[in-house]
Amino acid sequence: MKFSLWLSLGWLLTLPALGAFRAGVATRTVTPDPLLPVSGGVGPGHATREKRGELTVRALVLEQGSQRVAFVSVDFLGFPKVLGDRIRALVPTVPGTNILIGATHTHSAPDCYGFPDGKGGTGADLKYLEHVVGETAAAIREAVEHLEPAGLRMASGEARGRIAYNYYAPELYDPRVNVLQLVRPGGAPLATLVNYAIHPEVLGSDRGICSPDLIGPLYDRLAEKGAGTGIFMNSAQGGMVTADNRLPDNRGEANSWEECQRIGRLLADEALRVLASAPVLADPSLQVFARTVQFPVDSPLMRAILKGSPLGYTAADDGRVSTTINLVNLGPAQIATIPGEALPNIGFYLKRKLRGQPNLLFGLTNDGFGYMLTRVDWQSFKRYEYVSRTSLGEETGEILINELLKLAAEVPKPMKP
Repeated sequence: MKFSLWLSLGWLLTLPALGAFRAGVATRTVTPDPLLPVSGGVGPGHATREKRGELTVRALVLEQGSQRVAFVSVDFLGFPKVLGDRIRALVPTVPGTNILIGATHTHSAPDCYGFPDGKGGTGADLKYLEHVVGETAAAIREAVEHLEPAGLRMASGEARGRIAYNYYAPELYDPRVNVLQLVRPGGAPLATLVNYAIHPEVLGSDRGICSPDLIGPLYDRLAEKGAGTGIFMNSAQGGMVTADNRLPDNRGEANSWEECQRIGRLLADEALRVLASAPVLADPSLQVFARTVQFPVDSPLMRAILKGSPLGYTAADDGRVSTTINLVNLGPAQIATIPGEALPNIGFYLKRKLRGQPNLLFGLTNDGFGYMLTRVDWQSFKRYEYVSRTSLGEETGEILINELLKLAAEVPKPMKP
């Protein structure tokens, strides 16, 4: 008989028996030694002289029946599919389309794209990237090897306090944080996944520091609070949802490690507050769906990056690039992946139209195709000059929305507990 008993006396959980649902988690440190230049966007990297925290790759594998999925978080600006596919080839225990690799979007880590360095080459260190590929694959395999019975808690709510804001229009961002927590039969948390839209760029790429930025303190705080291994998956943080490190009275920004700690710890505390009263699902359903989509590359800058990178990007004869989008039904929730930085209006719309309760968006996952705008936003405002120039083109947002909602209409609705 499958059942769960949930009691709340402060914070007490008892799980006498769990169903077939299992979870496993693993982490690897990938801070380069010696340090490498770090990238905050298109162009040459910036030399580093110190580190704050460690860059990590983290894998959370979930299994229910014949279904298995890996949620993978890597501490980089972005992680293109061409690298992700190398990882997938090294993990025979999880279907390749079910390995969802998302970048935290720190601006203080080495280049994973192969951006031009302005001297006819690139700042990407190919030997280091192969190391990251191997360590990420090893983390996924380890998480599979350590699968164990687990229950699932989930919640969604507004994160309070000074965490994020929209640099272009302060109030136009999504304050909601989504939280998934895997718990062992005795009630102890195994892992806590935090899904929130934010640019982790408190330090920035030009301060000579290699760092996970605010994501490192987020992970440290979750561990300190007994929430198990932290996993961060970004959301629709494009144009320009960033960390709220503004100083009072328009005195600029706090670009310090201490500010990373303040924001990361606050986000962790808010995630756990939102989760506090969530019951345990003893055997949540799990379904994973994938679809290949193509995007036209209209931007001259993006075409140049794809052509000049040493990573071996490929494009169709008509200049389109292909990638994978996923929908994951996990209990009553539905998770959709976004292969880039979708603007917050796209995020709000998708969350409203998807079919779960709650709906989660994993941004910069499976690929990192720059900013994703709808055609009515593309090149519409002076503020959007940069995000338009560093997007694939004006059709990207429409294609993303249409393909995700088409897939959502074709697959079963998430199951209520």
